[in-house]
This record gives sequence, structure tokens and C-alpha cells, in this order.
Amino acid sequence: MTSKSTTTYLFDWGDTLMVDFKHFEGKMCDWPEVRLVEHAETVLSTLRRNHQIYLATNARDSSLTDIQRCFERVGLAQYLSGYFCYDTLGVGKGSDQFFTRIIDHLDIPPNQIVMVGDNYQTDVESAIKAGIYGIWFNPLGHETQGTLPSNVQQIHHLTELLNPVL
Repeated sequence: MTSKSTTTYLFDWGDTLMVDFKHFEGKMCDWPEVRLVEHAETVLSTLRRNHQIYLATNARDSSLTDIQRCFERVGLAQYLSGYFCYDTLGVGKGSDQFFTRIIDHLDIPPNQIVMVGDNYQTDVESAIKAGIYGIWFNPLGHETQGTLPSNVQQIHHLTELLNPVL
């Protein structure tokens, strides 16, 4: 893990920063209701003081403009340095190129990047394959198969990101 001053954070969108209501269809920016995951704004506003923060989402229904509108709607856009999505990268998280393209765009070593996401396979495993440190946001306490790799941390509340471990 890198020092606090050099860490760049990537956050997943659905169920990491904003609640992904399964009963709504279409683009989240057009949903009648949007809601932040508990403590998302506090965590982003605190981390933003010393770190760059980007969104790294697998959302394919939403364009970059749609995603920006949604983050403006809930007041989180001010904390983000940018957005990585299918629209901006041309690939989704399932592709080996997703995180590689982010690393190339940021032009920093992967060991200075942390990916935070609620889906272990697409958010965390894919990131660590690219050399990025993974933080599995697991608020429901899902079980893992075996022990987590040493370059993965599991948290149950977003506020754990503010602990001095990072």
C-alpha cells in the first residue's frame, strides 16, 4: 500500500456511492429517487482534501454526461476529479483493459491507486490483476471463498476508509 499523500482513489458507483435501486429501470440520472450510500459524502469530502478521486463504473446505459448529471444531482460531483466508464474507455470492467486504460490515463503507478467497490469479482479482483490495491466494500458481510489476498482490504462501512490504515 502506498502513502496517503500519493494515493488516488477509484470508486464504483452502484451500491458503493449510490444505492442501486433494482426496481428502477433506465439511467440513474432519470430515476424518480436517488440516494447516497450511508456516509458517502462525508468520506469523499474528507478524502478529497489529500487525494484525487475518480469514479470507475461498469454502467453501460449511462453516458459520461448522464453520470455527471447524477453526481451533480446528489452533490458528489464536487469531490470527483473525473469519471471512467464504458463511454470514456470503450471497455467495461469485465475487460482486462478497463483498469489498464485507467492507469494509462492517470499516468501513475498502479500501486498508487486504490479501487473501492462492492462487487468483489468485477471491482476488486479485476483491479488487483492490474496491480491496483483493492478495497472490498462489503456492508452485507458476504462470505469469501478462502482468505483475501494481502493486497485486498475488506470494509463494512465507508467510514473505515478514513482510518489511518490507508
